[in-house]
Amino acid sequence: MSFARVRALVVVGLLAVVALVVVVIAVLKDSQGTAGTAAACPDGWPLVDLRLREQKDVKINVYNATDEAGRAGSVADDFRNRKFQVKKVGNEKKAFDGVAELRFGPNAVGSAHLLRAYFLNEASQKFDANRKDDVVDVVLGNQFQQLATTTEVNQSLGDLGAPQAPPETCPKPVEK
Repeated sequence: MSFARVRALVVVGLLAVVALVVVVIAVLKDSQGTAGTAAACPDGWPLVDLRLREQKDVKINVYNATDEAGRAGSVADDFRNRKFQVKKVGNEKKAFDGVAELRFGPNAVGSAHLLRAYFLNEASQKFDANRKDDVVDVVLGNQFQQLATTTEVNQSLGDLGAPQAPPETCPKPVEK
């Protein structure tokens, strides 16, 4: 082996060791180790449940805010056929022109994320930090046509990524 090759290997080896030392120091001195966790949550910020549940574990209320009578009932049946737990079905007092609105509190953030996929991310979201239940209100608007197919839901979930904590909230610790 030539002297130039040996020298090049020594230099590469030293650079690798220096890089490793820098990475170890950066990890050990990381001051953001608890950022985004319940331990680093400012006082007064609610802890939110980001778990992405299966349909059978998601509780919903379905409300009709369209001009079409009985819309909530038929969509509630569609959700039941997809194994969701439909708690209430009814009418909203005033019409809504969007596709849908999802209303939920800290205990239903992950559930609302799943439901967004059923509306292909066309549903607006209304987070209420003071809400105590784990139910998502699904308010159907005049632009609603139908729920997404299973394939569309899976693609939409991939596009949406993981559930995110709403502003001024922190993720709940994951239960083991």
